[in-house]
Amino acid sequence: MPIYEYRCQDCNERFELIVSASDKPSCPKCQSAELEKQFSVFAINASGSAPELPASCHSCGHPGGPGACRAK
Repeated sequence: MPIYEYRCQDCNERFELIVSASDKPSCPKCQSAELEKQFSVFAINASGSAPELPASCHSCGHPGGPGACRAK
């Protein structure tokens, strides 16, 4: 089962959950089901240069960078 990262839209809690296809995840802090799946980046150990990752927005944390900012 995959691990997903979420942000609760009600209390802004960020957390990870192991989720199966039939699960309905909820926030462990406030039990809200209003969740936003977050962009996850994983790391591997490989030879060669590392790929460039997108910069996140420093205002809202959106992984698309400042151009995708929702805090405007």
